[in-house]
Amino acid sequence: MLQNLHTHTNFSDGSDDPLVYIHEAIKQGFLTLGFSDHSPLPFDNTFALREEKVNAYCQEVLHLKRQFSSQIDLFLGMEIDFIPGTGYPFTHFQENFPLDYTIGSVHLVRNGSPNDLWFIDGPDPATYDHGLNIMFGGDIRKGVTAYYRQINEMLSTNHMDMIGHIDKIKMHNRGRFFSEAEPWYNALVDETLELVKQTGTIVEVNTRGLYKKRSDSLFPGPALLKKIFTLKIPLMISSDAHKPREISLLFTETAELLYGIGFRELMNLSPAGWEKVTLTV
Repeated sequence: MLQNLHTHTNFSDGSDDPLVYIHEAIKQGFLTLGFSDHSPLPFDNTFALREEKVNAYCQEVLHLKRQFSSQIDLFLGMEIDFIPGTGYPFTHFQENFPLDYTIGSVHLVRNGSPNDLWFIDGPDPATYDHGLNIMFGGDIRKGVTAYYRQINEMLSTNHMDMIGHIDKIKMHNRGRFFSEAEPWYNALVDETLELVKQTGTIVEVNTRGLYKKRSDSLFPGPALLKKIFTLKIPLMISSDAHKPREISLLFTETAELLYGIGFRELMNLSPAGWEKVTLTV
């Protein structure tokens, strides 16, 4: 069943109007497509919705949802950035806008004051390296620990339907600074996954890092996926698409990987709400 709930349009840092994504989704045989543009942030940036455009974003998606109701199930979502002490709580968006679902994510890791932020995303690993040196004195263990602590705080203080690219901290690592097999790293991951399970949050299996060749594995990677399977944490596949042609990239390969681990169900959002669907390969 083709669905993608992690989609960015030109309302934030995507390439095209929502309509272009819808046409591509219908062409590919999608039954479900969700839009999840980045929530506004209280500082200048190149990727988030601008505050004054949130209503226009919501109204555009709702209009298209009605227009294409006979062809595809469309949903209005938002990827909400969590930065402690900065920006709005998740409830601000959930209570004031007609969102069908939310994704909670960390792209900027705080260290100290609200202005001390390590940007772990983007196409250039030099940005990752520079932030690590400036914010954490080059201490990768300290930086990675801060990342997972921030994820844990997000899960403990906010409700979200799913957590985005849960181990994105590894993206520009590429084995340079730490190994995902190290005991200290696994202790952090295990703590976070226990909290994910307790809160009933869905984990997305995000293909973007792999198809953009910015990561050596999916978010989360195979080792974490095996832990997630053991813990019986619900998950779904998403592409984190920023262009229409990206909406289903690596879905087949990801489904095969999940099936090989033992997964037989994925979560799906339907007009009736969240439901389990059979994973087929």
